Amino acid sequence: MAVEQMLWLLALYMGICVVSWLLLWAICYNLTRTYIPAEISQRAKLGCANLILGFFTALGLFLEKVGICHRYRIWRVVINGVPPLKDSSLIIEDLLFDNVPVRVYRLKASPAGNKRGMLYLHGGVGLIGSIQAYERVARHIARESGTVVVSVGFRLAPEHQYPASLIDCQIAAIHFLKNAEDYGVDPNRIIIGGDSSGATFAAATCQYLVARNDLPKVRAQILLSPFLQAVDFNLPSYQQNHSIPPLFKKRAIKLGFLYLTGKFVDLDGIMKNAHVPEELKEKYGKWISADYIPDEFKIRGYVPLVPAPFSEKLYEICKEALDPMFSPLLAEESTISQQPEAFILTCEYDVVRDDGLLYKKRLEDNGVPVTWLHIKDGFHGMTFGIDYGLMEFPSTPKIFQHLLNFLKDM
Repeated sequence: MAVEQMLWLLALYMGICVVSWLLLWAICYNLTRTYIPAEISQRAKLGCANLILGFFTALGLFLEKVGICHRYRIWRVVINGVPPLKDSSLIIEDLLFDNVPVRVYRLKASPAGNKRGMLYLHGGVGLIGSIQAYERVARHIARESGTVVVSVGFRLAPEHQYPASLIDCQIAAIHFLKNAEDYGVDPNRIIIGGDSSGATFAAATCQYLVARNDLPKVRAQILLSPFLQAVDFNLPSYQQNHSIPPLFKKRAIKLGFLYLTGKFVDLDGIMKNAHVPEELKEKYGKWISADYIPDEFKIRGYVPLVPAPFSEKLYEICKEALDPMFSPLLAEESTISQQPEAFILTCEYDVVRDDGLLYKKRLEDNGVPVTWLHIKDGFHGMTFGIDYGLMEFPSTPKIFQHLLNFLKDM
């Protein structure tokens, strides 16, 4: 008995040591490797959130190293968060759209037929995130706008390699467009939207549907802080916001290419744009360039980068990132000109801010109407905290009010 007690005490001591070490690492990282500008409201809250995120990131890595579980299992549990209380105003159903899991949200007190519908695609770099994690977002949109919201539970990498998640989004979109009336939705009033990588999937899905003449046209797209190109990782926003949480430049590129390739690649080379051949840089330069970013977004500093020498090896590993399905900003003019009306959210302190600005320009240059919302004290992932109590930042309700106003005009 004494031996068992000693073993339990030893295990407890080791557990405390590990947790203490991970917490210390997270604190040190938060203090030395991150920067939260004074212009961001409730900076302390963001710092605390980033500290918690850092701790669980380190915990996931530790548990993977010792062979207990994959790092993403821990990260997914954390981002799923605390389930919200029951909402008596909504009918919520878990269904399958051609074998793709979805959750449908409808107002109970709603007139039959001719309603607006929205396909919502969650964020998480295609590695984490879920219907559960974005439950509050979907509920808020459905409840406050009367929209029938379909949240898609697409497959995640690395278990399901790219483009599995995008294919699931396309399948769900096709099913919804074909069967909208089954849910009381007018098939000509369907919006496709998403947050972060979900916005990437939304843009790519809208581009894919251009060629489908057998389906109703998508009414609009909603792109909240979208990642849209993997050509230039040294645009002003990538330089200015590289160490602002929660989406650091290095983290964004690392996870994005892990989602794409299933393995870790040479980040230094990619961060210096060594993965793009000269002829493609010239081709894409007419769409992706700091020259097209308004000067007001360069005030905080921007230095044109001399790219590293081209690496054929990196290009072979990463060339799928230059496909428009991964980088929607690279679509041809014939596709861009047929895109539906757009709502685009950009945040000043977000590494992917300039992707949204460049896509806005491309759409407008091709005659596509764009409603643009820029949050001057915003950072990546602000929409995630809606209706989440202390996790909600002051600008989050403002974002949703603009989004809801856009929806109600559809």
